Amino acid sequence: MKILMVLTSHDQLGNTGKKTGFWLEELAAPYFVFRDAGAEVALASPKGGQPPLDPKSNEPAFQTEDTRRFEQDPAAIAALANTLRLSDVGQADYDTVFFPGGHGPLWDLTNDRNAHALIEETLAAGKPLALVCHAPGILTKVKAPDGGPIAKGRTVTGFTNSEEAAVQLVEVVPYLLEDVLKEQGAKFSATEDWAVHVVQDDQLITGQNPASSKQAARLLLNALGNEAAA
Repeated sequence: MKILMVLTSHDQLGNTGKKTGFWLEELAAPYFVFRDAGAEVALASPKGGQPPLDPKSNEPAFQTEDTRRFEQDPAAIAALANTLRLSDVGQADYDTVFFPGGHGPLWDLTNDRNAHALIEETLAAGKPLALVCHAPGILTKVKAPDGGPIAKGRTVTGFTNSEEAAVQLVEVVPYLLEDVLKEQGAKFSATEDWAVHVVQDDQLITGQNPASSKQAARLLLNALGNEAAA
């Protein structure tokens, strides 16, 4: 079983002068769910190499058993330092794809045609995929086979407007993914701020926030198992 995880390469938090990137828990928790299940995990990003870590995600308040394990795992650190360039990977080489969030994807992966193609082709191949937190925002630029928005008519979740307001970044982010997904006809599902919430609509799995990343990874593995059994 081969799983591709796609991270952001964007490190600027709008015009604030602060840094952003990927959220550590959203990489670490799924990474070990996959690896502990015996999967071969590859990491990719638009620019390749070392992707930027959102420094806030590594503050003591946001560290978890998984983030600490990741930082003490030589194989994980080596993989992160040498991510594949997104333009060099394709769905044919992997059983599934997982997109961690962090605010970075709102700027780069949302507008990255390689990311769009990877999602479109993975779904077209009948494979499941998952996106968590801000990564579901990428779906706003992904097309269905009929040319319409991929999320139209689908039940999805992602970082909510209220969660964005809670971190005081509503005026900083380039768009609010909840608003855009709803405008495109998605059925946006959400629970209370910061609680675990994951939804699956056929092959598409989405998680609301960092705490939802581990459950999204487990659901993805389950979808892979069901696919293999079919």
